[in-house]
Amino acid sequence: MTVPEDGRPDATSVLLPGPWTHRTISANGIGLHVAEAGEGPLVLLLHGFPQFWWTWRSQLVALAAAGFHAVAPDLRGYGASDKPPRGYDLPTLSADVAALVRALGEKDAVVVGHDWGGLLGWTTAALHPRMVRRLVVLSMAHPRRLRAGMADRAQRRASRYFLRFQVPRLPERMLTRADDDPVADLLQRWSGPAWTHTADFAEAVTRYRSASRIPQAAYGAMEYHRWAARSQLRPDGLRYARRMAAPVTAPTLQLHGELDTCVLPSTARGSGRYVAGAYEWRELPEIGHFPQEEVPDVVSAAVAQWAQA
Repeated sequence: MTVPEDGRPDATSVLLPGPWTHRTISANGIGLHVAEAGEGPLVLLLHGFPQFWWTWRSQLVALAAAGFHAVAPDLRGYGASDKPPRGYDLPTLSADVAALVRALGEKDAVVVGHDWGGLLGWTTAALHPRMVRRLVVLSMAHPRRLRAGMADRAQRRASRYFLRFQVPRLPERMLTRADDDPVADLLQRWSGPAWTHTADFAEAVTRYRSASRIPQAAYGAMEYHRWAARSQLRPDGLRYARRMAAPVTAPTLQLHGELDTCVLPSTARGSGRYVAGAYEWRELPEIGHFPQEEVPDVVSAAVAQWAQA
């Protein structure tokens, strides 16, 4: 890993060693870094904020052992993937996912998404239905359910951080300066209590803090949030909301932590009304916003079982 003069890590800092391989794949006009393991049917693992591919470290190993080709990309703007100045709207991001499936030589995939990756999973299943064989969503409501959930005072209170991210440039400085630790604060507030007292949690804070300081990574992460907020009354956002009324035909499993304080279970519950295929809701007791890290074995087993069905 090289460290620039300003002390920030560069993109190579996320190329962490393990029982997986790294490569960059051209998809939808950009380069997407992926970590992958195993052979077999494709399972695509989409991370959320403030993470990168490494959030799926346990699932990469477990799914490979279960006979799948597990692929965890850094989404556009994150980690070692390209960080273009634009393209952080959900329709473009879902086109990234569809193009990545094709670039991996597959006609479809089991798509697993957490947080923003969950929004992206819902979107890809609706806008590119032939690319999604089965869908697993962690810690995220369907986009239309999330939008309706903002009428609830408790969800608005849980989403106050979202408003802070709308200010130009300031959130990027907050995420990257050395004398503050917003990444640790978010992880602490959104996680279930059991995980926060472990060495694994401490390592996660270190990894995600470092990844947020990669040049332009904070900008990309904030642009996701800015598009989601500012598009609500714009033609592109209204057009997206209409398109998301199309029912998801892929069989869908939704996993949600009982103690999630970012996307409340009451907000996510009811997303099944937008699924025309088989649907299952599972609420995980004593778990917060990061099930794939808080109870990795439970999530790995659930994903493998759903993918094999």
